Amino acid sequence: MTQAPRAVIFGCAGTRLDAQEQRFLARAQPWGAILFARNIETPAQLVALTSQWRDVLGRDIPILIDQEGGRVQRMRAPHWRDWLPALDQSLHSTAPARAMYLRGRLIAAELHAAGIDVNCAPLADIACAQTHAILRNRCYGLDVDIVVACARAMANGLLAGGVLPVLKHIPGHGRADMDSHLALPVVDTPLQELNRTDFAAFRALADLPMGMSAHLVFSDIDPDFPATTSRRMIELIRSEIGFSGLLMSDDISMQALDGPVAARAQAALGAGCDIVLHCNGNLDEMHALADACPPLTAAAQDRANHALALRSAPDGADLVAAQAEYGTLMRVA
Repeated sequence: MTQAPRAVIFGCAGTRLDAQEQRFLARAQPWGAILFARNIETPAQLVALTSQWRDVLGRDIPILIDQEGGRVQRMRAPHWRDWLPALDQSLHSTAPARAMYLRGRLIAAELHAAGIDVNCAPLADIACAQTHAILRNRCYGLDVDIVVACARAMANGLLAGGVLPVLKHIPGHGRADMDSHLALPVVDTPLQELNRTDFAAFRALADLPMGMSAHLVFSDIDPDFPATTSRRMIELIRSEIGFSGLLMSDDISMQALDGPVAARAQAALGAGCDIVLHCNGNLDEMHALADACPPLTAAAQDRANHALALRSAPDGADLVAAQAEYGTLMRVA
């Protein structure tokens, strides 16, 4: 019987896997890979890299990317489309949800052609007055209804193009006034208000196949631990929000978390995350995480299998027509 892959997703350092990385990855067997701008030069190079990842691991691994469009997109012009930030698109479109569907479908076409089959989008975080600038214009709207409609549309556009969506940042990062890449945000909003707003958006999208946790403290629920490492918060995500998909951590090396990366990973998995995400390609950290992250649990493997079963061929949409329609829905060029 083949052992389940390890409960971790790794990045890599450059535009190809070097010999040392190949030996390590073949032995470590992470569940999947994630790519960043440092890994991307040209379409041909990117196809070669995604193929190399799968060859080295000996299976059709999921390959992830953050291609939200706007400020956070790893594949850029001249080889791939550039996009408005999501909030700008939503505020300037005559039909925000339809425009977001087309955005998702067109992004999916570029990802699928490169061998990338998972996109870390949509976001269901709600922009508000205190939303930190690192996130604000990445959000899809200012209220629950528009955020849910646009996030659902983005997810559907990705799925139609053969790419799996990852819902983020569960259970909601919009009220954070700090950048969790650099520090630990604390949200003091009462649970009743969170249930009416931030959590409601994720509850409406809880059927999506994969999600990503948020590195922030909700002081009215668990004042001691950020959601990623909080058993109380993960239980809320599962039972009260109702998310039943594969739950990965946000990048485990972000400074919102403290301690060695191995201890962070163990805390996230112990709290109930299915998989740990590690992005920076640092091989020393990856060795430590390989030792700390066991194979997926049976429950996590079932959720992973359900998600990966949704990978399918693109729907054959007319992409030229989709691009033209997108243009008609925007009030600005």
